[in-house]
Amino acid sequence: MLHLAQVVTHDPLGNVELQLLAEQKSDGAWVVTPEAETLFYQKVDNLGKGAFLLLELSSTHSILSAQNATVWVLDFVEKYLCHGVTPAFLEQETERAEQWRQSLTLQSQELGRRSLELEARREQIEALEESLKQEKQKLEILATQAQANSSEPTSQSEA
Repeated sequence: MLHLAQVVTHDPLGNVELQLLAEQKSDGAWVVTPEAETLFYQKVDNLGKGAFLLLELSSTHSILSAQNATVWVLDFVEKYLCHGVTPAFLEQETERAEQWRQSLTLQSQELGRRSLELEARREQIEALEESLKQEKQKLEILATQAQANSSEPTSQSEA
């Protein structure tokens, strides 16, 4: 895992004490290390006190690799700070995204409510259609019976 560290002490033999400052959680997302954790490293040359390093650490916090962080820091400054990406800007964008999310949630709820209303209306229409079909069948039966009854008296009078 990638960490940003700072040289605390450096002796003439190349041994350095490093303080972990931040840890990469995901691509582009970093968190400040809450505790002042220090590591010792023996393979660093030409770095004075206060220099920054990018460290690749194992799960046991042993240093797998170390590189000078100057290029990384300058790249970070160029990408974000030179283009006006300030903490205030990020906070505004976060707030705007949250408002957008809430708006989408409300719209989704409204669509869900309308969908339920339409479904209820569809069921009512289907029930009315079924009721009309039954009424039509009853009327057809009554019409058939009425025709049969009206034709019976003429049959009896002819007999």
